[in-house]
Amino acid sequence: MTDQNALKHVVASKALEYVQDGMKLGLGSGSTAEIFVELLAPKVRAGQKILCVPTSERTAALARKLGLTLSHLDDLAPLDLTIDGADEADRNLDLIKGGGGMLLREKIVAAASKKMIVIADETKLVPRLGKYPLPIEVIEFGHKSTVRHLSECFAGLGYANVPLTLRQKDGVPFKTDSGNLIYDCAFGAIQSAPKLADAVSTVPGVVEHGLFINIATTLLIAGPGEVEVIHRP
Repeated sequence: MTDQNALKHVVASKALEYVQDGMKLGLGSGSTAEIFVELLAPKVRAGQKILCVPTSERTAALARKLGLTLSHLDDLAPLDLTIDGADEADRNLDLIKGGGGMLLREKIVAAASKKMIVIADETKLVPRLGKYPLPIEVIEFGHKSTVRHLSECFAGLGYANVPLTLRQKDGVPFKTDSGNLIYDCAFGAIQSAPKLADAVSTVPGVVEHGLFINIATTLLIAGPGEVEVIHRP
């Protein structure tokens, strides 16, 4: 097990302390969230009663394989808790998510939860968001026009010449679980994540973006020898 994978196991294990019997639980997507699902399964087999809502088809398949009970969000909302990972997080608990392409369902489930705990290793904690490219999910129809409007939006906020790259998989455009496209936007540094989030949301053709603002309530960061617990200021 690499050092980073070891940290992912440590922080996923720490997140189990927040799960209580009888909870309605959102299951995140990505490598760290999947480790959490794998660690949760023995607790359920031992008798803990948890109803789960997955944030992606991949997470759903893993949860079913491990014997977790799945339900639909509309039947359970509001959820007690969602536990998910992040591609970047700052100490304000603002996040960039969507590296795996699941940002739309991740945000819907998180927003339908009373609390969201983000689990990550120390490499994901940054002083300012933006080094990781921001994923923006758009509908396929007219997506090149949407990109032009996004570039104009960025320029209006002072971000000149931001590269927008259509995400590919196996040589063809990547499709999300909802059938949409993703453009990855390389800002380098985001001056105001809330302001950018608001502006991007107004562009026609944008379904959702990977900025999670004022959604996460607790951040668990695993470093050597400890897990730092950061609550929203």
